[in-house]
Parts: sequence; C-alpha cells; structure tokens
Amino acid sequence: MSLLDKIRGEFIDIIEWTEPSQSDILAYRFPRYDNEIKMGAKLTVREGQAAAFVNEGKLADVYSPGMYALQTENMPILSTLRGWKYGFHSPFKAEVYFVSTRTWTDQKWGTQNPIMMRDPEFGPVRVRAFGTYSFQVTDPGTFLKQIVATDPALETFQITNQLRNTIVARFVDAIGQAKIAVLDLAGQYDKVSLVALERIKPDLAGMGLALKAFYIENISLPPEVEQALDKRTQMGVLGNLDQYTKYQTAQAIPEAAANPGGLGGVGASIAVGMQMGNQMAGAMNTPSASSGSAGGPPPLPSGAASFFLGVDGSSAGPFDMAALAGKIREGYLTRTTLVWRQGMAEWVPAERVAELQGLFAAAPPPLPK
Repeated sequence: MSLLDKIRGEFIDIIEWTEPSQSDILAYRFPRYDNEIKMGAKLTVREGQAAAFVNEGKLADVYSPGMYALQTENMPILSTLRGWKYGFHSPFKAEVYFVSTRTWTDQKWGTQNPIMMRDPEFGPVRVRAFGTYSFQVTDPGTFLKQIVATDPALETFQITNQLRNTIVARFVDAIGQAKIAVLDLAGQYDKVSLVALERIKPDLAGMGLALKAFYIENISLPPEVEQALDKRTQMGVLGNLDQYTKYQTAQAIPEAAANPGGLGGVGASIAVGMQMGNQMAGAMNTPSASSGSAGGPPPLPSGAASFFLGVDGSSAGPFDMAALAGKIREGYLTRTTLVWRQGMAEWVPAERVAELQGLFAAAPPPLPK
C-alpha cells in the first residue's frame, strides 16, 4: 500500500449512526470528529434521525432522513464556509451530530410539593397530581444550540428534570384557569390536559421540542381531607340517624375487642356510639325556636315546661304546671317523687327542681293521720 492510499484510508468516508437498543440517547456526536471527512463521503440518515454539521463551532447544515454524497451541490452552506467554490477536493474537518427525532413516550411527571388552589366548595385546598407525557425533537438545529451544545451523547434523563419543572409550572396555571371544583376534576381530566398542553407547548418550542401528548393520571387531596370526605360519604349512604347509630355500634365492637378492658370496653364503646346517635337525633328533631313546622304545633311558650312523673316504677305524663298542682293536692305528687323533663340529664326528686318548689309552698300540708 502506498503512502497516499494509507492517508486516504484515514479519512472518514461513511458517516452513520445506528442507535443501540434500549437506548435513551437524544443526540450523538460522530466519534471520529478529529479525523477529516473526505469529499464524496456517504452520509446515511435513518428514519427518526436528523444529522447536523457543526463547522468551527457554528451550525452549518441539517439533514433529514436519506443518503447523501457529500459534494458541494448538496452542502451549500458548509461548502461556502469551507471555500469549496475554488474546487477544493481535499478533506474538511467538521463535527457531525445525529439527533433522534422519534417520539419519546411514557415520560413521567408529578408534583414534588402540593399545589395550593381555591376550590369553590371547600375553599383553599392542597392537591397533588401526576401523569405521563411524550415529546419529540422537531427543530434539531435549535435543540443542538439550546440543549446539546458540546455534549457527545445527550440522554433523556439529562433534560427530564427541566421538562418536568416546566410541565408542573404550566399545569398549575392550567388547573387554575379551568376553575373546576375538586370533586368534579375526575371527569374533566381531558379538558385540563388540553389546556395544559397548549400552555406547555411554547416553552418546549424554545428548546426545539414539541409536546406530543399530555395525560393526567390522578389528582389527589391530602389524606386528612380524603378521610373527611369518606365520612361525609358514609353519612350520605347511611341516610338516617338510626342507621348511623347501628353503624357506630358495629364500628365500636371490633375496636373494643382489641381493648384490654374486654367486655367492659365493648359496652362502653357501644354506649358511646348510641349516645352520639341519640344526641344527633335529638338535635335534628328539636324544632327551631324562631319558626314552627308547617305540619305541627308551634313551640311551647317559655315557662310552660312539662314534667314526667315516676311513680311505682313507671312513667306518667307529661303534665304542665297546672296539672302538677292538682297532682300535689291529690297527693299523687310529693316532694320525693322522681320527675324529669326534656333537657334534664336524669330523674331527680321534685323538691330539687326550682320550678316546682313554688307549687309545694302553695299546697296545704298533708292531713294528720
């Protein structure tokens, strides 16, 4: 082999890049950039790729998929820069970058911290969201200038953080602009996704990228808010307070079973559950003092209290004050008789009730035996 043939063999005459399987490489610099590329060398650009020539630090030409013989007629910009108009046939030096233009799917995004938003029903709330997106390099020249620079092999993980931050920032704007209640968001993911997609596109275009798809997988509330919503849902399903009382009792049994107090704990828990249900029932069934029910009598006037009497182990009544005065005269009601009215915690002797002491003072003493 002559010296001339050996020198010619050092020149690159085939320029191509076959992307390795399972690769996440976005841009790849042809490895023999220190060697010279000879006139007439073959450039192969496959589907899903673009080839960019950088001459003396400046972007010269960008090639779409196809096969090219590097001649002055198909390299007008680079040939002008290199002075090929004088008919040079000597090799030239230039860096060649291959850029992947395929669509990169199943990229993850999510909020690292909760997003504050104002809900029309709940007021200020914090939500988290996550989903997927896909993107593509649509402007290899801009991508090379803004992102790749001199990196010999740029992989997707090197820009995913920047993409995620951009996506989350614009997603916050989109969800605020949509003005959809939190409870209605689940049925409006497509609408919010389209709004977010349009708001994110300009930011990615400045990097030579295009957002091809944007999906929301979930928008969630803090755990404590979700628990409150679950309780609200339980009440709606139960429908009435009688069922709620039974539900509370059923919930108390397994909790008490794990309590060292044994059956005593079970009884106490059941009692608490029933007491809660009864108190709620009393609160809901008590008519308002300011208005009466259309289907019942108006509330009793102040002072017209009615009492029940406990005589011989049974309850009698209720009796108003006039009837109680008659019962005192008949000897049916005495100072030691147990009485109760609404609002009292327990049965007490009549002489301990301030409202009844006046009745006993006006009554004659008992007849001598």
